[in-house]
Amino acid sequence: MAAPPGPAAGPLPHRRADDTNPYISRPLFTLPPGTVFTSRVTYEIRTPTPGTAGPATAPPARPARGGGRGALVAVSDLHVRYKENRDIVEGLEPQSADDWLLVAGDIGERVSDIRWALALLSSRFAKVVWVPGNHELWTTADDPVQLRGVARYEHLVGICRELGVLTPEDPYPVWEGDGGPVVIAPLFLLYDYSFRQPGVTSTHEALARAEKAGVVCTDEHFLHPDPYPTREAWCRARVAATEARLAAVPEDLPTVLVNHWPVVREPTEPLWYPDFALWCGTEATADWPVRFRAAAVVYGHLHIPRLLVCDGVPHQEVSLGYPREWQRRSRAPGRPVQILPVPAAAGDTTGTPA
Repeated sequence: MAAPPGPAAGPLPHRRADDTNPYISRPLFTLPPGTVFTSRVTYEIRTPTPGTAGPATAPPARPARGGGRGALVAVSDLHVRYKENRDIVEGLEPQSADDWLLVAGDIGERVSDIRWALALLSSRFAKVVWVPGNHELWTTADDPVQLRGVARYEHLVGICRELGVLTPEDPYPVWEGDGGPVVIAPLFLLYDYSFRQPGVTSTHEALARAEKAGVVCTDEHFLHPDPYPTREAWCRARVAATEARLAAVPEDLPTVLVNHWPVVREPTEPLWYPDFALWCGTEATADWPVRFRAAAVVYGHLHIPRLLVCDGVPHQEVSLGYPREWQRRSRAPGRPVQILPVPAAAGDTTGTPA
Protein backbone atom coordinates (compact mmCIF):
# COMPACT_ATOMS: atom_id res chain seq x y z
CA MET A 1 0.00 0.00 0.00
CA ALA A 2 1.35 3.39 -0.91
CA ALA A 3 1.83 6.13 1.64
CA PRO A 4 1.17 9.89 1.35
CA PRO A 5 4.07 12.03 0.09
CA GLY A 6 6.31 14.04 2.41
CA PRO A 7 7.93 17.47 2.13
CA ALA A 8 9.72 18.27 -1.11
CA ALA A 9 13.07 19.88 -1.58
CA GLY A 10 13.18 23.36 -3.01
CA PRO A 11 16.28 24.71 -4.74
CA LEU A 12 18.79 25.24 -1.94
CA PRO A 13 22.48 26.05 -2.33
CA HIS A 14 24.91 23.40 -1.22
CA ARG A 15 28.49 22.44 -1.88
CA ARG A 16 29.53 19.45 -3.94
CA ALA A 17 32.21 16.84 -3.54
CA ASP A 18 33.59 17.92 -6.93
CA ASP A 19 31.71 20.27 -9.24
CA THR A 20 33.81 19.18 -12.21
CA ASN A 21 32.54 15.61 -12.16
CA PRO A 22 28.76 15.48 -12.70
CA TYR A 23 28.69 11.70 -12.59
CA ILE A 24 30.88 9.55 -10.40
CA SER A 25 31.28 5.84 -11.01
CA ARG A 26 31.25 3.07 -8.42
CA PRO A 27 34.59 2.24 -6.84
CA LEU A 28 36.43 -0.99 -7.18
CA PHE A 29 35.95 -3.10 -4.11
CA THR A 30 39.72 -2.84 -3.49
CA LEU A 31 40.06 0.87 -2.78
CA PRO A 32 43.21 2.59 -4.09
CA PRO A 33 45.86 4.36 -2.00
CA GLY A 34 44.77 7.85 -1.03
CA THR A 35 41.15 6.95 -0.34
CA VAL A 36 40.12 8.85 2.79
CA PHE A 37 38.41 7.11 5.69
CA THR A 38 36.29 9.18 8.06
CA SER A 39 34.36 7.23 10.67
CA ARG A 40 32.17 4.71 8.85
CA VAL A 41 32.32 6.61 5.55
CA THR A 42 34.89 6.39 2.77
CA TYR A 43 34.80 9.20 0.21
CA GLU A 44 36.11 8.48 -3.24
CA ILE A 45 35.58 10.33 -6.51
CA ARG A 46 36.11 8.59 -9.81
CA THR A 47 35.85 9.98 -13.32
CA PRO A 48 33.68 7.63 -15.38
CA THR A 49 34.97 6.09 -18.56
CA PRO A 50 33.23 7.68 -21.61
CA GLY A 51 30.16 5.70 -22.56
CA THR A 52 29.55 4.27 -19.11
CA ALA A 53 27.05 5.72 -18.78
CA GLY A 54 2.97 -1.27 0.31
CA PRO A 55 5.03 -3.21 -1.91
CA ALA A 56 4.23 -6.40 -3.72
CA THR A 57 5.09 -9.62 -1.94
CA ALA A 58 5.94 -11.88 -4.88
CA PRO A 59 9.50 -13.31 -5.01
CA PRO A 60 12.09 -11.69 -7.31
CA ALA A 61 11.26 -12.22 -10.99
CA ARG A 62 13.94 -13.60 -13.31
CA PRO A 63 14.35 -11.39 -16.40
CA ALA A 64 14.07 -12.70 -19.93
CA ARG A 65 17.18 -10.80 -21.06
CA GLY A 66 20.72 -10.97 -19.76
CA GLY A 67 23.19 -13.70 -20.54
CA GLY A 68 26.16 -11.71 -19.27
CA ARG A 69 25.54 -8.71 -21.53
CA GLY A 70 24.62 -5.10 -20.98
CA ALA A 71 25.06 -2.69 -18.10
CA LEU A 72 22.94 -1.49 -15.20
CA VAL A 73 22.97 2.33 -15.29
CA ALA A 74 21.16 4.99 -13.29
CA VAL A 75 19.94 8.60 -13.38
CA SER A 76 17.74 10.77 -11.17
CA ASP A 77 16.44 14.31 -10.76
CA LEU A 78 15.88 14.87 -14.47
CA HIS A 79 13.47 17.79 -13.81
CA VAL A 80 12.16 17.85 -17.36
CA ARG A 81 10.11 21.02 -16.88
CA TYR A 82 13.36 22.76 -17.86
CA LYS A 83 13.89 22.71 -21.63
CA GLU A 84 17.63 22.15 -21.20
CA ASN A 85 16.95 19.03 -19.12
CA ARG A 86 14.27 17.82 -21.50
CA ASP A 87 16.78 18.03 -24.33
CA ILE A 88 19.21 15.91 -22.30
CA VAL A 89 16.56 13.25 -21.69
CA GLU A 90 15.76 13.16 -25.40
CA GLY A 91 19.42 12.34 -25.99
CA LEU A 92 19.67 9.49 -23.48
CA GLU A 93 20.52 6.26 -25.30
CA PRO A 94 21.70 2.86 -24.06
CA GLN A 95 25.15 1.61 -25.02
CA SER A 96 23.75 -1.90 -25.48
CA ALA A 97 20.39 -3.44 -26.31
CA ASP A 98 20.57 -5.19 -22.93
CA ASP A 99 21.12 -2.11 -20.75
CA TRP A 100 18.76 -1.50 -17.83
CA LEU A 101 18.07 2.02 -16.55
CA LEU A 102 17.28 2.90 -12.93
CA VAL A 103 15.40 6.21 -12.58
CA ALA A 104 15.66 7.34 -8.96
CA GLY A 105 12.88 9.92 -8.88
CA ASP A 106 12.17 13.58 -9.60
CA ILE A 107 11.43 13.34 -13.31
CA GLY A 108 9.03 16.24 -12.83
CA GLU A 109 5.84 17.50 -11.22
CA ARG A 110 3.23 17.16 -13.98
CA VAL A 111 1.88 13.71 -14.75
CA SER A 112 2.12 14.39 -18.49
CA ASP A 113 5.86 15.12 -18.19
CA ILE A 114 6.44 11.98 -16.13
CA ARG A 115 4.60 9.85 -18.68
CA TRP A 116 6.53 11.44 -21.56
CA ALA A 117 9.93 10.72 -20.04
CA LEU A 118 9.14 7.16 -18.97
CA ALA A 119 7.58 6.34 -22.34
CA LEU A 120 10.68 7.60 -24.14
CA LEU A 121 13.17 5.83 -21.89
CA SER A 122 11.25 2.54 -21.80
CA SER A 123 11.23 2.51 -25.62
CA ARG A 124 15.04 2.61 -25.64
CA PHE A 125 16.29 0.59 -22.66
CA ALA A 126 15.73 -3.14 -22.20
CA LYS A 127 14.17 -2.43 -18.79
CA VAL A 128 13.41 0.74 -16.85
CA VAL A 129 12.95 0.73 -13.06
CA TRP A 130 11.40 3.86 -11.50
CA VAL A 131 10.97 5.07 -7.94
CA PRO A 132 9.10 8.26 -7.03
CA GLY A 133 10.76 11.40 -5.77
CA ASN A 134 9.08 14.17 -3.88
CA HIS A 135 8.45 16.21 -7.05
CA GLU A 136 6.36 13.44 -8.65
CA LEU A 137 4.21 13.44 -5.52
CA TRP A 138 3.47 17.16 -5.55
CA THR A 139 -0.06 18.27 -6.38
CA THR A 140 0.32 21.65 -8.07
CA ALA A 141 -2.32 23.99 -9.48
CA ASP A 142 -1.02 23.72 -13.06
CA ASP A 143 -1.31 19.92 -13.26
CA PRO A 144 -4.66 18.69 -14.65
CA VAL A 145 -4.22 15.58 -12.46
CA GLN A 146 -5.22 16.82 -9.00
CA LEU A 147 -4.87 13.51 -7.15
CA ARG A 148 -3.14 13.71 -3.77
CA GLY A 149 -1.02 11.43 -1.64
CA VAL A 150 -1.48 7.69 -2.04
CA ALA A 151 -3.97 8.15 -4.88
CA ARG A 152 -1.42 10.16 -6.86
CA TYR A 153 1.31 7.60 -6.27
CA GLU A 154 -0.97 4.75 -7.33
CA HIS A 155 -1.93 6.68 -10.46
CA LEU A 156 1.77 6.95 -11.38
CA VAL A 157 2.27 3.24 -10.70
CA GLY A 158 -0.61 2.55 -13.10
CA ILE A 159 1.08 4.61 -15.82
CA CYS A 160 4.31 2.69 -15.29
CA ARG A 161 2.50 -0.61 -15.68
CA GLU A 162 1.00 0.59 -18.96
CA LEU A 163 4.54 1.33 -20.16
CA GLY A 164 6.19 -1.82 -18.79
CA VAL A 165 8.23 0.19 -16.27
CA LEU A 166 8.92 -1.51 -12.92
CA THR A 167 8.03 0.27 -9.65
CA PRO A 168 8.29 -0.35 -5.89
CA GLU A 169 4.94 -2.14 -6.15
CA ASP A 170 6.21 -4.86 -8.51
CA PRO A 171 8.17 -8.05 -7.85
CA TYR A 172 11.85 -7.25 -7.51
CA PRO A 173 13.67 -8.10 -10.76
CA VAL A 174 17.02 -9.88 -10.82
CA TRP A 175 19.80 -8.36 -12.90
CA GLU A 176 21.57 -11.28 -14.57
CA GLY A 177 23.79 -9.29 -16.88
CA ASP A 178 27.43 -8.46 -16.17
CA GLY A 179 27.98 -8.16 -12.43
CA GLY A 180 24.90 -10.24 -11.57
CA PRO A 181 22.90 -11.96 -10.34
CA VAL A 182 21.73 -9.08 -8.15
CA VAL A 183 18.22 -8.30 -6.90
CA ILE A 184 17.15 -4.78 -7.91
CA ALA A 185 15.02 -3.37 -5.08
CA PRO A 186 13.16 -0.16 -6.00
CA LEU A 187 12.09 1.56 -2.76
CA PHE A 188 9.60 4.26 -1.82
CA LEU A 189 10.25 5.34 1.75
CA LEU A 190 9.78 9.12 2.12
CA TYR A 191 11.24 10.75 5.26
CA ASP A 192 10.22 11.27 8.86
CA TYR A 193 12.22 14.34 10.01
CA SER A 194 14.63 12.13 11.97
CA PHE A 195 17.77 13.55 10.29
CA ARG A 196 17.91 16.20 13.03
CA GLN A 197 20.76 18.37 14.22
CA PRO A 198 22.63 17.41 17.41
CA GLY A 199 20.68 18.20 20.55
CA VAL A 200 17.32 18.44 18.75
CA THR A 201 15.06 15.73 20.15
CA SER A 202 11.63 16.19 18.55
CA THR A 203 10.10 16.80 15.15
CA HIS A 204 8.34 19.91 16.44
CA GLU A 205 11.60 21.38 17.70
CA ALA A 206 13.43 20.43 14.50
CA LEU A 207 10.85 22.03 12.21
CA ALA A 208 10.71 25.17 14.36
CA ARG A 209 14.49 25.46 14.18
CA ALA A 210 14.43 25.01 10.40
CA GLU A 211 11.72 27.64 9.96
CA LYS A 212 13.66 30.10 12.11
CA ALA A 213 16.66 29.51 9.84
CA GLY A 214 14.49 30.18 6.77
CA VAL A 215 14.56 26.56 5.62
CA VAL A 216 11.10 25.19 4.75
CA CYS A 217 10.89 22.48 2.13
CA THR A 218 8.40 23.00 -0.68
CA ASP A 219 6.97 19.57 0.14
CA GLU A 220 5.25 21.17 3.12
CA HIS A 221 2.94 22.93 0.66
CA PHE A 222 2.53 20.45 -2.21
CA LEU A 223 3.27 16.93 -0.95
CA HIS A 224 0.11 15.71 0.75
CA PRO A 225 0.03 12.47 2.79
CA ASP A 226 -3.66 11.62 2.22
CA PRO A 227 -5.10 9.39 3.62
CA TYR A 228 -2.34 9.28 6.23
CA PRO A 229 -2.52 12.03 8.86
CA THR A 230 1.13 13.04 8.37
CA ARG A 231 4.11 12.40 6.12
CA GLU A 232 5.78 10.72 9.11
CA ALA A 233 2.92 8.21 9.32
CA TRP A 234 3.15 7.48 5.61
CA CYS A 235 6.91 7.00 5.95
CA ARG A 236 6.47 4.57 8.86
CA ALA A 237 4.02 2.50 6.83
CA ARG A 238 6.34 2.41 3.82
CA VAL A 239 9.36 1.48 5.93
CA ALA A 240 7.55 -1.36 7.70
CA ALA A 241 6.18 -2.90 4.50
CA THR A 242 9.46 -2.52 2.62
CA GLU A 243 11.57 -3.93 5.46
CA ALA A 244 9.46 -7.09 5.54
CA ARG A 245 9.78 -7.47 1.81
CA LEU A 246 13.55 -7.04 1.77
CA ALA A 247 13.86 -9.59 4.57
CA ALA A 248 12.22 -12.13 2.26
CA VAL A 249 14.87 -11.78 -0.48
CA PRO A 250 16.96 -14.98 -0.67
CA GLU A 251 20.06 -14.60 1.48
CA ASP A 252 22.36 -15.85 -1.26
CA LEU A 253 21.54 -12.85 -3.47
CA PRO A 254 23.02 -9.37 -3.08
CA THR A 255 20.85 -6.32 -3.75
CA VAL A 256 20.97 -2.91 -5.36
CA LEU A 257 18.79 -0.58 -3.28
CA VAL A 258 17.22 2.24 -5.31
CA ASN A 259 15.53 5.09 -3.42
CA HIS A 260 15.07 8.77 -4.19
CA TRP A 261 16.15 9.81 -0.70
CA PRO A 262 19.43 8.67 0.87
CA VAL A 263 18.99 5.64 3.12
CA VAL A 264 21.78 6.77 5.45
CA ARG A 265 22.40 10.22 6.85
CA GLU A 266 25.99 10.74 5.70
CA PRO A 267 25.15 12.05 2.19
CA THR A 268 23.46 15.10 3.75
CA GLU A 269 26.61 16.31 5.53
CA PRO A 270 27.70 18.73 2.73
CA LEU A 271 24.38 20.66 2.75
CA TRP A 272 24.88 24.40 3.22
CA TYR A 273 21.67 24.39 5.26
CA PRO A 274 21.98 21.44 7.67
CA ASP A 275 18.33 21.69 8.73
CA PHE A 276 17.27 20.73 5.21
CA ALA A 277 18.35 17.17 6.07
CA LEU A 278 14.96 16.82 7.81
CA TRP A 279 13.40 16.25 4.39
CA CYS A 280 16.07 13.82 3.17
CA GLY A 281 15.41 10.40 4.71
CA THR A 282 14.89 8.40 7.87
CA GLU A 283 17.18 6.93 10.52
CA ALA A 284 15.05 3.76 10.35
CA THR A 285 16.98 2.58 7.27
CA ALA A 286 20.52 3.23 8.55
CA ASP A 287 21.46 -0.47 8.76
CA TRP A 288 19.65 -1.62 5.61
CA PRO A 289 22.60 -1.50 3.18
CA VAL A 290 24.60 -3.94 5.32
CA ARG A 291 21.65 -5.93 6.61
CA PHE A 292 20.22 -6.52 3.14
CA ARG A 293 23.58 -7.22 1.44
CA ALA A 294 23.63 -4.16 -0.82
CA ALA A 295 26.23 -4.27 -3.57
CA ALA A 296 25.30 -0.62 -4.12
CA VAL A 297 22.77 2.00 -3.04
CA VAL A 298 21.46 4.38 -5.71
CA TYR A 299 19.79 7.65 -4.72
CA GLY A 300 19.18 11.27 -5.78
CA HIS A 301 17.36 14.23 -4.21
CA LEU A 302 20.36 16.23 -2.95
CA HIS A 303 21.69 17.32 -6.36
CA ILE A 304 25.19 16.47 -5.08
CA PRO A 305 26.26 13.75 -7.55
CA ARG A 306 29.07 11.79 -5.93
CA LEU A 307 30.09 8.48 -4.43
CA LEU A 308 30.25 7.61 -0.73
CA VAL A 309 31.39 4.28 0.66
CA CYS A 310 29.67 3.71 3.99
CA ASP A 311 30.28 0.54 6.01
CA GLY A 312 31.88 -0.88 2.87
CA VAL A 313 28.80 -0.24 0.70
CA PRO A 314 28.96 2.19 -2.27
CA HIS A 315 26.26 4.89 -2.10
CA GLN A 316 25.94 6.58 -5.49
CA GLU A 317 24.00 9.80 -6.06
CA VAL A 318 23.07 9.89 -9.75
CA SER A 319 21.22 13.22 -10.00
CA LEU A 320 21.28 15.55 -12.99
CA GLY A 321 19.76 18.52 -11.14
CA TYR A 322 18.74 21.95 -12.36
CA PRO A 323 20.43 23.63 -15.36
CA ARG A 324 22.00 26.29 -13.14
CA GLU A 325 23.73 23.46 -11.26
CA TRP A 326 25.01 21.22 -14.04
CA GLN A 327 25.97 24.14 -16.29
CA ARG A 328 28.77 24.98 -13.83
CA ARG A 329 30.42 21.61 -14.37
CA SER A 330 33.07 21.06 -17.01
CA ARG A 331 31.87 17.61 -18.03
CA ALA A 332 28.90 17.23 -20.38
CA PRO A 333 25.72 16.48 -18.38
CA GLY A 334 23.25 13.67 -18.63
CA ARG A 335 25.40 10.56 -18.92
CA PRO A 336 23.89 7.76 -16.80
CA VAL A 337 26.10 6.38 -14.04
CA GLN A 338 27.16 2.77 -14.49
CA ILE A 339 26.34 0.69 -11.42
CA LEU A 340 27.05 -2.82 -12.76
CA PRO A 341 29.38 -4.19 -13.86
CA VAL A 342 31.72 -2.22 -11.61
CA PRO A 343 33.60 0.15 -13.95
CA ALA A 344 37.36 -0.29 -14.24
CA ALA A 345 39.47 2.55 -12.87
CA ALA A 346 40.55 5.13 -15.43
CA GLY A 347 43.88 6.59 -14.37
CA ASP A 348 44.41 8.39 -11.07
CA THR A 349 40.85 9.30 -10.12
CA THR A 350 40.89 9.31 -6.36
CA GLY A 351 39.41 12.52 -5.01
CA THR A 352 39.41 14.38 -1.72
CA PRO A 353 36.92 14.06 1.13
CA ALA A 354 33.54 15.61 0.42
